[in-house]
Amino acid sequence: MEWSDQASDQAVVDVRGDSDLAECVGVLGAVHRADGYPVNWPADPAGWLRVDGELGAWVARLGGRIAGHVVLARPAPGDVAPRLAPPGGPTAVVGRLFVAPGARGRRIGAQLLGRAAREARRSGARAVLDVVSRDVSAVALYERSGWTFLGAGQQEWGPGELVDVRCYAAAPKSEESP
Repeated sequence: MEWSDQASDQAVVDVRGDSDLAECVGVLGAVHRADGYPVNWPADPAGWLRVDGELGAWVARLGGRIAGHVVLARPAPGDVAPRLAPPGGPTAVVGRLFVAPGARGRRIGAQLLGRAAREARRSGARAVLDVVSRDVSAVALYERSGWTFLGAGQQEWGPGELVDVRCYAAAPKSEESP
């Protein structure tokens, strides 16, 4: 997928609609081929983008096309990051975050991450997430965006499949930079 190199191209983040899913799956396929995310390609990619306990889902559009995606959901059994989060209130889990390979370098991932964190705070929760430990690009994004490292653990991603993850929490609103 070719993207314009114009510096004026700004991504617009809005709510993901059902009509966006097919295009999201296409972008997810490009991400999987480039980066191996998701680690296990789902049998039903559109269904994989819909998360149980979903609180919201957003897409980033660049030049009218979907360039990225993120979901916010209630914690699920087995989620590591919520267990490592500091006490003091509920958490919401950020997931299914990806940006089209050709659209990277425009802060789209940071915009999507920020939107999910704001929506979590709006609902009275703190956003948390986990990332495969070897995904250095994603780790760099979270740390550059001011997310706090909570610790490492192992997440079960399938029957008998444990994956090493790093867990992060969004800064509370009072600690956020302007």
